[in-house]
Order: sequence, then C-alpha cells, then structure tokens
Amino acid sequence: MKVEIWSDVVCPFCYIGKRRFEKALEAFPAKEKVEVVWRSFQLDPDLKFVPGQSVHEYLGKRKGGTTADGKKMNDQMAAMAKEVGLNYDFDKAIINNTFDAHRLIHLAKNHQKQDEMKERLFEAYYTQGKNVGDLDTLVQLGEEVGLDGAEIRQALQSDAYAQEVQQDIYQAQQVGVRGVPFFVFNNKYAVSGAQPTELFQEVLDKVWDEEKPQIISGEGAGSCSIDGTCD
Repeated sequence: MKVEIWSDVVCPFCYIGKRRFEKALEAFPAKEKVEVVWRSFQLDPDLKFVPGQSVHEYLGKRKGGTTADGKKMNDQMAAMAKEVGLNYDFDKAIINNTFDAHRLIHLAKNHQKQDEMKERLFEAYYTQGKNVGDLDTLVQLGEEVGLDGAEIRQALQSDAYAQEVQQDIYQAQQVGVRGVPFFVFNNKYAVSGAQPTELFQEVLDKVWDEEKPQIISGEGAGSCSIDGTCD
C-alpha cells in the first residue's frame, strides 16, 4: 500500500495530522507493507523572510487581522497540538519560505531518510524556533538525521531537487489539493485535513481489504489443502 502525503513544513495542521496518521499506522497489522511518501506543498510560495516579524504578526496580516488575532489563532492551534503530544512554541517560531526545506526532504528521500527529515524539520520549526529557510540551519538539521552536510550544502546552493518540488506541487493541483495535509491512499482514496486517528484506521483497513484477493467459490470445486488432503 502506498500513502502519499502533501504537506508544508510551516503548516500546523500538518504536524498534527502526521501524529494522528502515525498512531493509526502503528496499530495497523500490516504496517510494514505501507510505503509512506512525503510530497511537497507550499502554502505561501512567495513568502519572503522579514527579520523580526513574528508568526503572530504574519498570520494576523494573512487573515486580514491584527497581531493579537494571529496570536489567538496560534494559541488555539497550540492547544490542539498538545492533545497529540506536541508542544508548539509559536513565540519562538521564525517564518520563512520553505522551498529549500522541501528540496532537503527530497534529498533525504534518496538516502531513505525522508520521514526522519520531515519529522526533524517539523520539530525544529514548531518547538525549537529554528529558521527552516536558512542554509546553515538546514545543513545542521540534515546532518542530525545522518545526511552528509557537504552534499546538502552543494545541493541547496544549486537548483538540485527544485524540479521534484515543483512536480509535487503540480501533481497536487492535478489531484485537487486545496489545503494540507492531504493524504492519498493507493492513488484511489483521499483524506483531506488532520482527521481523527479513527478515520485513518478505517481507510487503512478499507484499502488493505481491497488489496487482498477476493475468494469466489462455487459448488463442486475440488481443491487440495496444505496438509496434503484433496477434496
């Protein structure tokens, strides 16, 4: 089974959705048969880093309100995150463009460390106040999950993996992604948003049942069993 997940590093619902999906996957009997692929998506592709701008101010402006309005929304989001064991610290969060972070995730995929890289970026942004648009920070975070720092720096100083990021974004448009997180199971079923764990469990079970061969039998059909007896 293949599960593709479109998300952005600075999307608070995406980290929450990751935790809820992981809980469902952990309880899934055939979890070792599930391939998870992270796809790139940018909520604000034109975002420019503004030194000193808080995420409260940024969100307030995007929503047509004030910094206080942004803080209120972030406080509500932090409370929701706490329910799944995440400690969001929006007061320290540094808002920046995530294009290079997505390129790093694609680099990590080539080394079978995509999920670890995604998790580390989420953790760095939401709980540690790391600037996930800064080159040196991305090199450090990549090294922490076992990637080669020199390879990261060389890739991010070029246009490496830019096409892969753009392809993910284009594919998102083709499948109708309007918001993230967005989960696609076997290119057949889609789940939009950070849905409850129970819903993810239902979809995993449904897709798995459909993958298994359906047994159709009629009367008078002979067969031999594994113990050697034939009827």
